[in-house]
Amino acid sequence: MKEVAAWAAEDVSDWLSKEGMPEYIDALSQMDGLALLGLTNVDFLMPPLSLVSSDGGQQLLERLETLRIETHIEAHKNGHANGHAGGLPNGTNKLHKNGTLGIKDFRMEMVHIPIPTMEKTHTSFPTEWRKTGIAFIYAVLCFVTTTIVISVVHERVPSKEHTPPLPDKFFDLFDRVGWAFSICEINGMVLVGLWLIQWMLLKYRSIIGRRFFFIVGTLYLYRCITMYITTLPVPGMHFKCSPKLLGNWEAQMRRVMKMIAGGGLSITGSHTMCGDYLYSGHTVMLTLTYLFIKEYSPKRFWWYHWICWTLSAVGIFCILLAHDHYTVDVLVAYFITTRLFWWYHTMANQHSLKETSQSNLFSRVWWYRLFKYFEENVNGSVPRNYQLPFSLRVLHWNRGVKYTRQDIQ
Repeated sequence: MKEVAAWAAEDVSDWLSKEGMPEYIDALSQMDGLALLGLTNVDFLMPPLSLVSSDGGQQLLERLETLRIETHIEAHKNGHANGHAGGLPNGTNKLHKNGTLGIKDFRMEMVHIPIPTMEKTHTSFPTEWRKTGIAFIYAVLCFVTTTIVISVVHERVPSKEHTPPLPDKFFDLFDRVGWAFSICEINGMVLVGLWLIQWMLLKYRSIIGRRFFFIVGTLYLYRCITMYITTLPVPGMHFKCSPKLLGNWEAQMRRVMKMIAGGGLSITGSHTMCGDYLYSGHTVMLTLTYLFIKEYSPKRFWWYHWICWTLSAVGIFCILLAHDHYTVDVLVAYFITTRLFWWYHTMANQHSLKETSQSNLFSRVWWYRLFKYFEENVNGSVPRNYQLPFSLRVLHWNRGVKYTRQDIQ
């Protein structure tokens, strides 16, 4: 590899790609090697570099420091090779009989250059897939519990003939549109699909994955509590609720399994029970997937953010337009989802908030111990870095190896 100072812009782009930081290629497309070595913290406080990563360029600066030291070592080697190849090092008067330098003179020639290892970069954002698996199990248990509670609440919902829908200002302003709820669920499935693809391409997918599983699990756990303690009547006379089973637990379990298999969606025909109104699970998923998509994608993908925001906003509006949830259901779901997302990420990005103290009021929340277990080894904001999944990278590397058959005479 030629000296860094002699790199052209193409060499800088190749180095960024090799180091796993392709998000900087566009911002540094006109920068040569000499300018690359001159980057400082100040450069990452101003556009375009300030728009690329949320860690203030910390990861790239660490790689640059290593690159500067490697360049210094290479220059030091070249200096000895060019100026002292035929003679003795400075300060050395003679050789011992065995041809070695004296210990005193040898120590004078020793140069201590601290070389930062890559261990810090790796340990700042450890994978810890075991914790991600625990977060996934937690989310699944909360989702199953929610489905069971829906079945229980369904038995307590008063009939619409005896208890008509509650007054709702949105319903007074907008007539019901029957197909609107299908649009809501289609938008939700598109957002979930986009987030799943994006998550699989993230470099630190294990950390981000357990954050998503924990937050979505906690939101559904809250939903279990709210729908159980207060059972609201159906929002409209159009609802066709399944008949009550009156204590037939076997039939209820079959109904629960059907709902789980269908993802809790009405469009799949799996959700025919009533009573799960406070608060809206569809609003939770529409809001949460958008928040994760925006948080863990580059800021320059503003068009992608606007598309996902539109899908989320239209989906939430269609929930109300279909009269399938009261307006208060949607507002409570939006409020709890956004606040839990913002609180968790604020705590995760601030090291001081991971320590239990009198001044840290966040440590009093009931899920703080579980949060600390998931985030205790994560130092700083997780970079928005992308890479191919492991299996695809192996396949890509294997394609680069070509074999030819030679006939041996």
